[in-house]
Amino acid sequence: MHFIPYGKQHITSEDIQLVVETLESDYLTTGPKVKEFEEKIASFCGAQYCVAVSNGTAALHLASLVLLQKGDKVLTTPNSFLATSNAIIYAGAKPVFVDIEEDGNIDLDLCEKILQEDGSIKALYGVSFSGHMLQQEKLQYLREKYNILILEDNAHAIGAVYKGIKAGSCVNSEMSIFSFHPVKHLTTGEGGAITTNSQEIYEKLLVLRNHGMVKTPDMKPWEYEMRTLGFNYRITDIQCALGISQLKKLSGFVTQRQKIAQNYDKAFEGSIIKPLYTFDTTSSYHLYVVLVDFTKLHISKEKMFEVLRKMHIGVQLHYIPINKQPYYRELGYGQEYTPVMDRYYAECFSLPMYPKMTQEQQNYVIESLFEVLK
Repeated sequence: MHFIPYGKQHITSEDIQLVVETLESDYLTTGPKVKEFEEKIASFCGAQYCVAVSNGTAALHLASLVLLQKGDKVLTTPNSFLATSNAIIYAGAKPVFVDIEEDGNIDLDLCEKILQEDGSIKALYGVSFSGHMLQQEKLQYLREKYNILILEDNAHAIGAVYKGIKAGSCVNSEMSIFSFHPVKHLTTGEGGAITTNSQEIYEKLLVLRNHGMVKTPDMKPWEYEMRTLGFNYRITDIQCALGISQLKKLSGFVTQRQKIAQNYDKAFEGSIIKPLYTFDTTSSYHLYVVLVDFTKLHISKEKMFEVLRKMHIGVQLHYIPINKQPYYRELGYGQEYTPVMDRYYAECFSLPMYPKMTQEQQNYVIESLFEVLK
């Protein structure tokens, strides 16, 4: 059996052809494919605006520069990739780590308790972990009652829907971000995007993406003005051509991920292997996470990883608590009361899941996991 990674891209001849056509065109960057990709992402998500950028971290950074001021306090989750809270720090703001719920998402009830106690909280950064969207009614309630800004980190969740609300529609948030890394639902190689329904935010993002430069119709042909400190976070037409082609297949990709999740759920029913949440047709399943109580077994999680990887199964862990990383400990974090996150970290791991994963590969993962744990 060849190595089975936890995630991988699926590139078709159609994808390749569209990229080749773009390579043979007049524009390789800042051209028509970028705008087309942005319009298609906005339309797919049901948002008014989209700004495509070089990667998901760039999306988080620019969103944070628009939303936050130095010293602002931001509620966020320890259960994410480093970029979510790093972006808060990039903007000179301060992350406030909140424990998670059993489904891996930030505990919005705990967020409310903190908001009741601390009126200086400026924003909430929530992650739709594994493709499972945040409770939209609760986001709406917190946003309206406590007048906080909300950013949805939907890097895991394009294609997900919560009670008719699409991930990225920004119905209950100022902005939403996406990542198009190869392990995500659709890929542009590297790449990311920000969606919003605010024209003001949209225009600020466009300027920040391109060095803080502005060019207006009344300027001389060669003139431009740098009006703020921006970045080169542009994405290329080559990448966007791939993204346009991938977007056509996104619904099929999500459906296949859901089928794999159903297969895993059925196999683990009644066993010591517990899915993070029972099968959910609204989740876009970027990850398939399971929990195992290793204190009841004669094998450690570390040993299980070692053995399964020798068996060519790319199990992975999502995530090490951000607040306990060395950098964050140096900033004074790490002692937060997060019992659910701590238990989750001790028990969780992710199993391979990607659209072209075969039934044979799925069965091999299931059988091997049971064999190793027994």
